[in-house]
This record gives sequence, C-alpha cells and structure tokens, in this order.
Amino acid sequence: MEEAGIKGPIFVSIGNEEKLKLFLEKNPKVPRESMFVDDLSFNAYKAVGFKSFQAKDAEGVTVSNADLSFKQWISYIGNFIKLSPVEGKFGEIPEGVLRLGGTFVVDGNDVKYQWSDRIPGDHPDITAVLEIAKNAAASKAT
Repeated sequence: MEEAGIKGPIFVSIGNEEKLKLFLEKNPKVPRESMFVDDLSFNAYKAVGFKSFQAKDAEGVTVSNADLSFKQWISYIGNFIKLSPVEGKFGEIPEGVLRLGGTFVVDGNDVKYQWSDRIPGDHPDITAVLEIAKNAAASKAT
C-alpha cells in the first residue's frame, strides 16, 4: 500500500485506553498511531452514520467464519470479554456489542468509498476497496 501512495489503514473501534492497550498487545502488527477508540457514547460511529444491529437487516446477508487456528480461537475466546465494548446490567445486551462499523476510503476531505456493515462480520470486498484507494492515491500523484 505504501508503494501505491496509500497512507493507512486507520482503525477506529469502541473501547477505552485499557482495551486499546490489550488489543495492541494481542495484535503487534497494528501500529499504535493507526488505532483509535471511540468511547461508549459512540459519537464517532454516530457521526458517520453507523447504526446498531437489527435482526431484520440480516436477511440475505452471508458472512464467512474467520480462518483461525485452534490456538488463535482459544486466544480470541479468552480475550473476548476483556476487549468487548460492554457496560450495563447483567442480562442486557450491551449497545457496544450491537454497534456496527464500516469501511471508508478518504482522500483529503473527499470520501471516495463508504461501506456500512449490515450485520457483525459483514464487510466489503477488500480487493475492490484497495483498488479504490490505489486509484485515489494515483490521482494525487499526477
């Protein structure tokens, strides 16, 4: 991506400094300067129009399982609660767990591409997203 002039990716998630620190410990290839957290007010998520999961939006959407080894699954399950954006009463589904995200390609002040997840695990075609990012970077170079 660097060779194509792409600066990023930048990741935004829901959490706090403690959860961010643990996430970065578990994912050492993610540079700290590329990772940000939105607190449980979800203001950043709301500002870009991300919504909460609604069962009606799951119709016709398919997702694939993550390709993790047994060891990776055990690590994931062991850290899930520590990293989950949860706050609230026992027995209630926390808003942070229901909050959906998305993907953007931004060129200066121009949004070249936006994808809003319809359900957890829903994501765009990464090849297409990278192509859009490469085209945006190439147009700046000329």
